[in-house]
Amino acid sequence: MTHWFHRNPLKATAPVSFNYYGVATTPAAAKVCNDLRLSRTRLLELFTDSSCNPEMMKNATDLYFSLLQGFILSLDNSSQECKLRYIQNFKWTDTLQGQVPSAQQDAVFELVSMGFNVALWYTKYASRLAGKEDITEDEAKDVHRSLKIAAGIFKHLKESHIPKLITPVEKGRDLEARLIDSYIIQCQAEAQEVTIARAIELKHNPGLIAALAYETANFYQKADQTLSSLDPTYAGKWRKYLNLKSCFYMAYAYCYHGQTLLASDKCGEAIRSLQESEKFFSKAEALCKEYGETKGPGTTAKPSGHLFFRKLGSLIKTTLEKCQRENGFIYFQKVPAEAPQLELKANYGLVEPVPFEFPALNAHWTPETLAAFDLTKRPKDDTAKPKPDEEVKPLKEPDIKPQKDSGCQIS
Repeated sequence: MTHWFHRNPLKATAPVSFNYYGVATTPAAAKVCNDLRLSRTRLLELFTDSSCNPEMMKNATDLYFSLLQGFILSLDNSSQECKLRYIQNFKWTDTLQGQVPSAQQDAVFELVSMGFNVALWYTKYASRLAGKEDITEDEAKDVHRSLKIAAGIFKHLKESHIPKLITPVEKGRDLEARLIDSYIIQCQAEAQEVTIARAIELKHNPGLIAALAYETANFYQKADQTLSSLDPTYAGKWRKYLNLKSCFYMAYAYCYHGQTLLASDKCGEAIRSLQESEKFFSKAEALCKEYGETKGPGTTAKPSGHLFFRKLGSLIKTTLEKCQRENGFIYFQKVPAEAPQLELKANYGLVEPVPFEFPALNAHWTPETLAAFDLTKRPKDDTAKPKPDEEVKPLKEPDIKPQKDSGCQIS
C-alpha cells in the first residue's frame, strides 16, 4: 500500500571552511580541520542525493560527528568543556521560517542542527520509499525502521544536547520543544501507518486494526495540539496535514470497530459506528482540499485522488451497506443515536523511537592534536565569523515535487 506523508524543507546552512591559519599549528591539527570541511560538505551533498541510502548516510554522519566531537568533548572525559567549542560561528535556517537563519558561535549548535537535518533526511527517505506504487515487504520495513530512527534522533537531541546550548532557543524555531515533540510524534504515527497497512494486508483481527488506527489518530491529534500555539503562517499547512491524518485514522478506527461489532451480532451499533466513520472520512476529505490550498513550508500534494485514501472510502461504503443489509434481513436492531465510545488500546504494533547516540570521538583527536590549536594566535577581527549579510542558500531537494498519484483528495 502506498502512503503519502507531508514533509517540511530541510534546514540550510552557510559554508564552513574550518580554516584556522596560525591557530592549527601542526600537520595533524590541519588534517583534522581539512577532514571536518570535507566530511561536512559530503554530508550536505548526501541530504539532496536521491540515490543515498541509510548505510551511506550512517557512514557519512558517523565520520562528521566523530570529528566534530573534538570541538565539544574533553579528551580526559572530565566535565570541563573543550577549548575549541566556541572557535567557529555556524549559521542554519529553519524548516518552517524560510531562509531567515540563526547563528551561534558554538559547536553544540552545529551538532544539534546537523543532527536535526539527519533526522529529517530519514523521514524524507521513508516518504520517498513509501510513495512507491509497488512497495515490497522489505521496503515497508525500511520505511518503518527509518521513521523510528528519525524519532530516536529527535528525542536524543531534545533530551541530551539542546539543553547544553548557551544561547536559549528562540520560540518557534526548530530546536524548540514544541517543534521537536511534534516531529517525534509524527514519526511514530507514520510508522504506525505502515503497521496498520501490514495488518490489513495480512487480514489481522479487525479489533487490533481498529485499536492501532485509534492510537495513530490520537498521535496525530497530539502532534497538532503541540503546534497550536505557533504562528499559523509557518505551521498552518503542517497542522492541516496532522488534522486530516487524525480524522482519516478515526475513520479507519470506526470502520474496523464496526466490523468487530457486526461479528458480535451488534448490528445496530455497527451501523452507527460506520456512520461515524463516514463523518470522519468527510472531514478528512474537506481537510485534504484545505491542505492543498494552504500556503506554507512543505511538500505540495496535488489532489489526484491518492489510492491510499480512495481505498478507505470504498471500504466504509461496502461495510456500511453490508451492515444495513444484514440488519434489514436478520437483526432488525435499532441504530443508536450516539456513536459508540472508542476505548481501544492496542497491545501490539505501537511504535517507540530507536535509541540514538552520537559516535565516539574520532581517533585523530589526540591530546597532542588538541594542544596544537593555539587560540592566542586567532586574528582579532575573527575571520571564522560569517559576515552578517552572507546568504544561506536553500538546499535543492529531490522530493520537493510529489510523485505520481500522490495527491490527497478523497473521491
